[in-house]
Amino acid sequence: MKFKNFEELLSTVKGRTNRVVVPGANNAEALEAIKMADDNGLISSGILIGDTALVSAMARERGLNLSRFELVQCADPVQMCMMAVDFIVKGKGDFLVKGLVDTKYYMKAILQKEAGLVPAGALLSHFVLFDTPRYKKIFAMTDAAVLINPTQDQKMCVIQNSVDVMRRLGVEHPKVSMVCPVEKVNEKIQSTVDAAEMVKRAKEGRIRNATVEGPYDVYITFSRILADEKGIKGGEVPGDADIAVFPNLDAANTVYKSISFFGDHVSGATILVGAKIPVILPSRADAPSTKLNSIALASFLKDQK
Repeated sequence: MKFKNFEELLSTVKGRTNRVVVPGANNAEALEAIKMADDNGLISSGILIGDTALVSAMARERGLNLSRFELVQCADPVQMCMMAVDFIVKGKGDFLVKGLVDTKYYMKAILQKEAGLVPAGALLSHFVLFDTPRYKKIFAMTDAAVLINPTQDQKMCVIQNSVDVMRRLGVEHPKVSMVCPVEKVNEKIQSTVDAAEMVKRAKEGRIRNATVEGPYDVYITFSRILADEKGIKGGEVPGDADIAVFPNLDAANTVYKSISFFGDHVSGATILVGAKIPVILPSRADAPSTKLNSIALASFLKDQK
């Protein structure tokens, strides 16, 4: 990992040229994130799309200096998203931050073939990076926001997306845990069947540059001691996982929010991966620090080709 914690990440990207494009910028949460990023020296300029009078008023309320931002008038959420992607394609911005627009319109604009932001055959997936004192290193989890019940082929793409991001972050050969309720393959528990298939595909070289193991439960994934107690004697992943892949949205989203809500001194960042640019999809309920870290992560990744 090229940074040990999020404070180090913020320090690394501070002062870089980062141009954000925000469709639906008349949104308190989005402007709050932009203000925090601006205060921390993470943004050099940006384009804010929406009701410009409202954007200006909301920005003033939050103390955001608009002198380095271009305001673009648009009332239609679908058009806002299309305009935002067009600005990126034309080289007028570096990454997207979702404002007050429906996620489906945001995703549709990013996925349009004409824009060329998503390579042929690629899949967009959600990527979370966590730093917690309960674990020895920063780790990733996926997919907590996009894919509801991914197929085996989609899971393979999700794993590869996460592996590719972790490699850009400095983890040369990420260790991936297929997280399931139990550690043995059970035909009645589909997640364990899928886990075994992902392990097989990795051994065949269909998942590149990673060690994939499982099915493992959460205890085995993050603790070598507990793995030994449960009789898991071999493997490289137990207690040393870089990426935790959850079976579906129900599991991943619940774990993501549980860690975020109950975890003491937890720091996180969330982005969409699979596109040629970093894409930020903030949630209203995400902590302000998570929004800030997400912009910092996007900034870091845009310079790591």
